[in-house]
Amino acid sequence: MARYTGPVCRICRHHGMKLFLKGAKCFSSCIIEKRRTVPGEHAQARRKVTEYGVQLTEKQKVRSFYGVLERQFRKHFAEALRRPGATGTNLLVILETRLDNVVYRMGFGDSRAQARQLVSHGHFSVNGRKTDVPSALLSEGDVVEVRPTHRGLEYFEVLKASMGTKMVPRWLEVDPDKLRGRVSGLPAREDVDAPVNEQLVVEFYSR
Repeated sequence: MARYTGPVCRICRHHGMKLFLKGAKCFSSCIIEKRRTVPGEHAQARRKVTEYGVQLTEKQKVRSFYGVLERQFRKHFAEALRRPGATGTNLLVILETRLDNVVYRMGFGDSRAQARQLVSHGHFSVNGRKTDVPSALLSEGDVVEVRPTHRGLEYFEVLKASMGTKMVPRWLEVDPDKLRGRVSGLPAREDVDAPVNEQLVVEFYSR
């Protein structure tokens, strides 16, 4: 299945909540605040949603929030099953520690989509090695930084001035001057601000 390239505001409107798919732009201009109904001329006349429908919708919401395709999402869920502990929490930790999400959380990108593009273009290294795979999973102690040969790009020069104003999760450390960040620990459930019910995702795949 190809990645969705249409207007992302439709996704937020479909789920009836902000998923912050456009980054900072979601704070200044949001269609959710203008249109309270879900898309579709006959949206209000739809049938009652089944239990399966609720679970499917929640799974799609998590996928949209992190920008992950179905095949990769299934792999992440399988990994979450293998790890000890609550499967739902494990899944969110895996999604949070993806390289593209970490780059976004550190403030290198305004949205996860932009962060994923920056990673794919080879601007970052992990522990000193060039890494251009957005789905790469990071561990505690891993260091993410803009590659030395890329720090002179206009984008990163401008970024330095604004990085210090961005909120960074407590499980990450960021040095704006050096365009470098470190995973100081793995996130707990309370550190994940995703507006989702991960248990419904577990139930969906456990049918």
